[in-house]
Amino acid sequence: MLLPYLEKGRIECGVDEAGRGCLAGPVFAAAVILPESFSNELLTDSKPLTERQRYALRPIIEAEAVAYAVGVVFPDEIDKINILNASFLAMTRAIEALNVKPEHLLIDGNRFKSKLLIPFTTIVKGDGKMMSIAAASVLAKTYRDDYMNKIAEEYPQYDWLENKGYPTAKHRDAIAQHGITPYHRLTFKGVKEYNPNPTEISLF
Repeated sequence: MLLPYLEKGRIECGVDEAGRGCLAGPVFAAAVILPESFSNELLTDSKPLTERQRYALRPIIEAEAVAYAVGVVFPDEIDKINILNASFLAMTRAIEALNVKPEHLLIDGNRFKSKLLIPFTTIVKGDGKMMSIAAASVLAKTYRDDYMNKIAEEYPQYDWLENKGYPTAKHRDAIAQHGITPYHRLTFKGVKEYNPNPTEISLF
């Protein structure tokens, strides 16, 4: 069972990202403040969710959350500041977009850096431990999937409908055969080797 909060009576916000390990597309993050009374069998079970379950949960989370928001960092920014910093930036943007200010952040993972002056706790595999992080994971994943499905129409040969930009064999083969797109991350291994203008980016 997932925990509803770390400290009762405190406005806690769960934060998670999606798309960090992808070769293409942005990194998305979501921030979610749930009421302490929130309960949903699918979400509280801590079992991995299917795509259909995530999309079924999204409108429920959005309807019942005290506040939620999504932040995005696109590939050009990722290439400039690296994916770790881009993940932190996407999380920061999501938190800043909330219409309720949280008193404490629950961050999925073991590191977080931000300009925000809000206390936080990092929780490894937090989406399997805290309800608000699990809710944030659902929003980040589904909103990113929506984006990848849309750009897949523009570049169907990369199989983004299925791989969502992750480095599958089919995706790697498509890069080798067709080259890269404006949606690819030019500093990533498996992409940078095919960049026709490597001097235009700074590698980390």
